[in-house]
Formats: sequence, structure tokens, C-alpha cells
Amino acid sequence: MARKTANDDLLAPVTLAVGQEELLLDRAVQEVVAAARAADADTDVRDLTPDQLQPGTLAELTSPSLFAERKVVAVRNAQDLSADTVKDVKAYLQAPAEEITLVLLHAGGAKGKGLLDAARKAGAREVACPKMTKPADRLAFVRQEFRATGRSATPEACQALVDAIGSDLRELASAVSQLVADVEGTVDEAVVGRYYTGRAEASSFTVADRAVEGRAAEALEALRWSLATGVAPVMITSALAQGVRAIGKLSSARGGRPADLARELGMPPWKIDRVRQQMRGWTPDGVAVALRAVAEADAGVKGGGDDPEYALEKAVVAIALAARSRGR
Repeated sequence: MARKTANDDLLAPVTLAVGQEELLLDRAVQEVVAAARAADADTDVRDLTPDQLQPGTLAELTSPSLFAERKVVAVRNAQDLSADTVKDVKAYLQAPAEEITLVLLHAGGAKGKGLLDAARKAGAREVACPKMTKPADRLAFVRQEFRATGRSATPEACQALVDAIGSDLRELASAVSQLVADVEGTVDEAVVGRYYTGRAEASSFTVADRAVEGRAAEALEALRWSLATGVAPVMITSALAQGVRAIGKLSSARGGRPADLARELGMPPWKIDRVRQQMRGWTPDGVAVALRAVAEADAGVKGGGDDPEYALEKAVVAIALAARSRGR
């Protein structure tokens, strides 16, 4: 859960989101954008990376408009901004423009600390987005996710979900959303077990493993068996998403021992070894194609299409084709 300072005005001139938990950083931006659009539906949103914010760019983005439009300017990885751009941002902090909210996302380490200190000194609203490395923190996060939806979940159900999903907050948030959408009443341990453990977990991840390995026929066979034995389609889309994301995360990580990568990526060491074998030859474009296929399948199984099984088959084939760029 992101922690906020006493200055909790979402439309404060400057919001500083500090930490390395991507989901919480994204939500910090989304909250500001939602508040801005509630005040002005035509709010202009600019979401920028350090290479897109060159010296002089901030001045252009925050210059007065003839139409006095509201604007949100989000700057990702602010610790990586060039020295000249940092000067621009520090100057802006001294006199923020009206109707504009600047959101600085900063990792919080020693790099770029001067900008971090300057934003705090200027009175920026601050949102803490730390990595959740402790199981107790992830358990608290799951409980808060259920509370935010207005639904109840037993303590045993929350613990079972953390045990089944692991340390990826996006996956935990997605699992809560799926359970809330599919299950009426209080979510208990039996419900979580039906969706995320035992036979269902094994069969859905078999589908994902075969798909990311480029073995389309075997993946389709496993998919049909899973559906025939009562595995929920959303369980399969979740497994496909985890499989593709694991490849994307590991392919962009620096080399190292499995134990080191496990700590960095929040995966158990045994999974690092397996994903390394699965990812050989995958390209960034292939990962992007596979993620789009998963997103389309997820929409299809949640009512966006007439045939959830066809949506899943289409996704499995698309992922397997993307995996074939490995030269098999």
C-alpha cells in the first residue's frame, strides 16, 4: 500500500512518488489523473520518460495556454534525468504553474537525490511506494485490495492467495480482482484453493509453460483438458500472463546467479532456471505480441467475447507463435 504525507491533496502542484514498486508508482499517477479529470474532463496528460524530457521541454509543457487547460505531467525515473533537465525541474519547483500537476516518480536511492531533496523542500505531496519484500506487507496489501472493493475475505483466504501467487503485486491485485468479479459473498480459503492451488494451478500453468515454449499442439491439448476438468478460464489467463511476464522481466534483467535474480525479480530460484530455459530466443517484440494476446483473452473470458474457449485457444496459439522466434 502506498503511504501518503499529510498533504494529501491529489491536485497539489507537485506530487513526489518515491520507491521501486511499479504497481504503486503507476497507481500514484492514476490517482492524480483521475482527480484532475474529475475536475476537468479535458485534462491533458503527458507521461514522460527521462529521454523525453529534454532541457526546455518542461517549460514548453507548463507554459500558459490560451484555453487555461488543466494538465498532468508525469515524469518516470526522475533520478535518471540529465543535469540540465534537473536544473529546469528545480527552477519549476520554485514557482509551479496554475492548473498543472507535476508528478515526479523517483526510485528513492542516492542517484538523483538532489532533485528528491528539492521537491521535498518545495513542499511536494509525497507518496511512498516501497518494494514489498516482507510476506506480512504483501498480506496487508491483499487485505487492503479486498477492502478497497468493498468485499470481505477471510484471513485464511488472504494468506492462501499470497502463498499461491507469490511476491508480484500486479499478480496479487489481478487475483483479487478476478475473485471479486467471479465470486459472490465472502471470499474464503476454499474459493482461493479452487482458483489458485492444487490441480487447477498445475493444469493452468502447464498450458502456460507449453505455450511460452512454442509447443502449440501440446498447449492446446493441455488447455482443452483443463477446461474439461473444470478449471476456470480466468485461472488460465492468469497463468498465461504470469508466464509471459516472467520472460519479459528476466530478459530485461542483468545477468547473475539465480539467487540474486530471485531477490531482484521476486521469483524463487527454481523458477529463474526454468524461465531461462523458456526464454531463449524470445524478442521484445514477441513479448509485446504475447502480452496483447493475453489481454485480449482476458477480456474475452470476462464477457468481452461470445466464446471464452476460443479466446483462450487464440491466445495460446499467438503466444506459441511468438515463442517460435527462438529458432526452434
